[in-house]
Amino acid sequence: MADPELEAIRQRRIQELMAQRGMGNQLAENSEQQSAQDDAKREAEERRQMMLSQILSAEARERLARIALVKPEKARGVEDVIFRAAQMGQIVEKVSEERLISLLEQINSQTAKQTKVTIQRRRSVLEDDD
Repeated sequence: MADPELEAIRQRRIQELMAQRGMGNQLAENSEQQSAQDDAKREAEERRQMMLSQILSAEARERLARIALVKPEKARGVEDVIFRAAQMGQIVEKVSEERLISLLEQINSQTAKQTKVTIQRRRSVLEDDD
C-alpha cells in the first residue's frame, strides 16, 4: 500500500535509468502499459476491499484476513461467494463471524477431497495359502 506519489517518482526514475542505458522508447512504452495495468489491478482490489468492509463485520473481516494469510485461494473463493450472495440480495445485514464460519464449513464440506487408501501386500512365492 505505497503512496501513489512515491510510486510515480519511482516510475519516473526507472524510466530515466532505462533511457540512460539506451533501452529506448520500447521499454518506456512497456513500463507505461505495465503501470497502467498495475493501477487498474490496484483500483479493482481497493473497490473489492471497500465492498467487503461494507458487507462483513470487523470480526469477520479479521478472520477472513487470517485465512487469506494461510490459504489465499480459499479466502478469495469465500469472498466471491459472499459477493454473489450480496448481489442476489441474500445478504441483508452485515455478515457476522459466526455466519462466516458456517459459510466456511459449508464450502469445506462441498470441496472436501475424499481420499481412499488401498493397501496391496505383495505375496511371496514361497508362501503357502493352504
